[in-house]
Amino acid sequence: MTDPDGRPIVAELGRPETAEETWARKDAARTARRQHQTAFNLVIALIASLGIVLFLVAVVVRPDTTVVDRAVDYRQVASQAKVPGVTLAAPVLPDGYSSNRADFKDKTSDGVSVWTVGLITPDKQYIGLQQGIKANDTWVSNQLDQHAATGTRTIAGTKWTVYDRRAEGDDAGNQAYSLVSTFGTSTVVLSGTANGSSFRTVATAVSKQFAS
Repeated sequence: MTDPDGRPIVAELGRPETAEETWARKDAARTARRQHQTAFNLVIALIASLGIVLFLVAVVVRPDTTVVDRAVDYRQVASQAKVPGVTLAAPVLPDGYSSNRADFKDKTSDGVSVWTVGLITPDKQYIGLQQGIKANDTWVSNQLDQHAATGTRTIAGTKWTVYDRRAEGDDAGNQAYSLVSTFGTSTVVLSGTANGSSFRTVATAVSKQFAS
């Protein structure tokens, strides 16, 4: 439909557009196209970036995630610690045992100097060795979460106090089973998830070292 001058009548207006209205309509259309194109380009860019990330994840060689910690030569660390008048527990263990931690801390919050070794057994279970130098009852209790002893056992001629929490399952964590004994001025606490055979092996090696 047109007006007497032949100009098209816009239905929404009921009359022909003015020049200003025509410019405004076309400008709005151009703006809408630009916005649509920008959003489209953004989506394409995101898809391309995601594709690159997935490609890199697929082809880049990654380290073996089953290895939690690097191996530590705990016997070498013990020899370098040089704690006057104290033998640090660094037992000689059979092949298959390894360590993921070894450190000495002078005067912890309990006022006790502590030598710590983290041991991994051949079946990939854990035994933590903590040696408190001139340890007090508070320090020993804290290492065992204030739990009471459940018995004693003698291993390689050394009497150990037993803290057996295996009945608690996963709630006991790395303190599912513990052995405690004193060698001179040092108190040794063995705690972990390993089986009885592994604890016996480590306890025997510790006893032999302090007896030598």
